[in-house]
Amino acid sequence: MLGISAYYHDSAAALVVDGVPLAAAQEERFSRRRHDPEFPARAVDYCLREAGLHPHELAAVAFYEDPALKYRRVLATWLATAPHGFPVFRRAFGPWAGRKRRAASDVRNRLGALADGPPPPVVTYRHHASHASSAFFPSPFPSAAVLCVDGVGEWATTTLWHGRGTDLVPLAELRFPHSLGLLYSAFTYFCGFKVDSGEYKLMGLAPYGRPRYAPLIRERLVDLRADGSFRLDLRHFTFQYGRTMTGRAFEELFGGPRRTPEGPLTEREFDLAASVQQVTEEIVLRLARTVLRRTGERHLCLAGGVALNCVANGRIVADKVCDEVWVQPAAGDAGGALGAALAASHAAGAPRPHLARGTDAMAGALLGPAYSAREIGTFLDRAGYPAVRLTGPALTERVASELAAGKVVGWFQGRMEFGPRALGNRSILADPRDPRTQSTLNLKTKFRESFRPFAPAVLAEDAKDWFELDQESPYMLLTARVAAARLQDTEAGAAELTGLDLLRVPRSTVPAVTHVDGSARVQTVRADHNTRFHALLRAFREQTGCPVLVNTSFNVRGEPIVRDPAEAYACFMRTRIDLLVLGDFVLDKRDQPKWREEGDWRAAIPMD
Repeated sequence: MLGISAYYHDSAAALVVDGVPLAAAQEERFSRRRHDPEFPARAVDYCLREAGLHPHELAAVAFYEDPALKYRRVLATWLATAPHGFPVFRRAFGPWAGRKRRAASDVRNRLGALADGPPPPVVTYRHHASHASSAFFPSPFPSAAVLCVDGVGEWATTTLWHGRGTDLVPLAELRFPHSLGLLYSAFTYFCGFKVDSGEYKLMGLAPYGRPRYAPLIRERLVDLRADGSFRLDLRHFTFQYGRTMTGRAFEELFGGPRRTPEGPLTEREFDLAASVQQVTEEIVLRLARTVLRRTGERHLCLAGGVALNCVANGRIVADKVCDEVWVQPAAGDAGGALGAALAASHAAGAPRPHLARGTDAMAGALLGPAYSAREIGTFLDRAGYPAVRLTGPALTERVASELAAGKVVGWFQGRMEFGPRALGNRSILADPRDPRTQSTLNLKTKFRESFRPFAPAVLAEDAKDWFELDQESPYMLLTARVAAARLQDTEAGAAELTGLDLLRVPRSTVPAVTHVDGSARVQTVRADHNTRFHALLRAFREQTGCPVLVNTSFNVRGEPIVRDPAEAYACFMRTRIDLLVLGDFVLDKRDQPKWREEGDWRAAIPMD
């Protein structure tokens, strides 16, 4: 089964065979257009080539939402908000009257153009059914409660499910316009960040502030019930009928106009972020308790864009709401492609064979394209880029020693990750013990805001010695406090500091991955998920006594994560990365020839 998500944001394709995910990728990694919403032609082509299939050999193609139902919701919203919504209706009616409304038939036509025979039939699944399938079916649980929270699909914004075996039963839903995802996005917009991509920034900003607006949010914006259901006071929002998220009423409530994008951050933005984050965590916790109580389960699966809020996920674990939480690593709309394919596969009778192994089915989320040593070597030879080839312990020991010496390493290995997180195959790595690492990586390597935190990758077997985490976190989607034994007394140094000045105070023995509130977004690494990355962490531990590395995605601000060796080399040469490791090949920047980005740097070898 081939699954496709497209035409909103983060389009993707995923291939499932007999209930097993074999390949998945976002279109942005091929087009180099971040959050690309177009039909994922290149991602589809990759998935089919990975499995050695042609389009006409597919049993069916599953589309991640119901376009006709979504169109009816959009039309109903425009009519309900008339005349305010007419300008938006006039601009958007063309796309909705055309391709968006006919998305399923457009997908079939696009596949037909690729096929040697008749294109396969296209089946549609509702948006939240795709999310729920992506959360439960690949999880390691035979049965579980399932919670999906996002902005909006067709009508649903929050759904509760019960998964058992290969059955997934809907229990309850909240409907548009009452949406936790849209509430969070409204604050993202008001604080000057981009909706559908800046929510990470708002979450990272929250620990710098105080939740002094949280009572106002509860009193004026959200009518929250004990079971986690809620209603928004729509008088303070404009997303129903405008091209913006908030308007004058929101400004009056929170003391002035929204922050200008790229403008200075003030105490108000810090406190707004802290406040909406606190309310979000409260709602997610109540919803989690409700779905667990209704199902009688002790395991919880999460998906939907709000499931990428690793702080809220961490609260579920820290508060011991259940025995274990599993979050789909591609929890946003890209993961809907995988969920739709899984739903179709299991509806056709496919089993869940990974349950017999006691693991999840995501293969460490390493479902994207890989490049062989021969392909990488040919690329380097034709381009004339000097490199040393090392294998086994020689490679990991050399890279570990460079990291221990303060070098920044671009680490490109094996199959690309599916989802927004780099998990050790398309990563930039650094020493977490150096307090200068965070500012160096943010300002000189990633070219992004200085307040953005970095995540630690830690050997799974050592995680509990470094972080207060009661379960594994293989996909970097749980936040936990740094272990007390690793924290440092910061009371004197931080007493007079506020806002971004808090960054100047080291808070633990791994300050580069410790946020200002003493937390960290943890990735636990097992040898059976990622053998080489685990070996590198082990080599770093042997040399330094520290089993932790800074792990951030191999890209710069505004660009997708690198996909192939040519893109990795370009990023390496444009940034303060000192060492590039392409598979077995180690490249030192000091050895590289003079390089100009404006040249045809991809022409050295076609990597497809």
